[in-house]
Amino acid sequence: MGTLFHRRREPPVNTPHLLLLDAAGRGDDAGVRAALAAGADVGARDGELRTALLLAALGDHVQVARTLIAAGADPDAQDRRHDSPWLVTGVTGSVAMMRTLLRGAPDLRLRNRFGGVSLIPASERGHVAYVRAVLRETDIEVDHVNDLGWTALLEAVILGDGGQDHQEVVALLLAAGADPQLADSEGVTPLRHAERRGFEEIAGLLRGTR
Repeated sequence: MGTLFHRRREPPVNTPHLLLLDAAGRGDDAGVRAALAAGADVGARDGELRTALLLAALGDHVQVARTLIAAGADPDAQDRRHDSPWLVTGVTGSVAMMRTLLRGAPDLRLRNRFGGVSLIPASERGHVAYVRAVLRETDIEVDHVNDLGWTALLEAVILGDGGQDHQEVVALLLAAGADPQLADSEGVTPLRHAERRGFEEIAGLLRGTR
């Protein structure tokens, strides 16, 4: 009878840092705490260079983010796409996450892959509550210009839909000191873009007649 050889099955890799990343992505605060207690590196990254805090921010897992910030997680750690926990708040529009990450003293000047600060994608998406909060509670640069040559005000007009949310965003930006004369790289002002797109309410705000 021939000898049977059995290939030894390798045990699953359940190192503390992998458990941390998995728990953070699922919003499992108890799992995050257990992984940290087991020695997980709070700055551990996955294959896309995402940290546990970035995964928590992407899922809007606020309690997990609080735990990670308290453990020293970096709100500025960027992944392969140049996303960071702080920058992602401008995309998701989560005010609760924004306020949680402020405890970690994020760099408000940090730029995403388009060269923009968090205010710009928030304005583009019409995240009214976020725009209001980040303007009131931080000193983020309202007229920051990204690599496309656009400010938050320009993105709200060019990429917005002209509806109520984007109207409110424009009003908030103007109230915070955004320059309505700051044109794009081709010399087109926010007002001209609004007129071209038929956004009469926004055009009125930019003219100062609304």
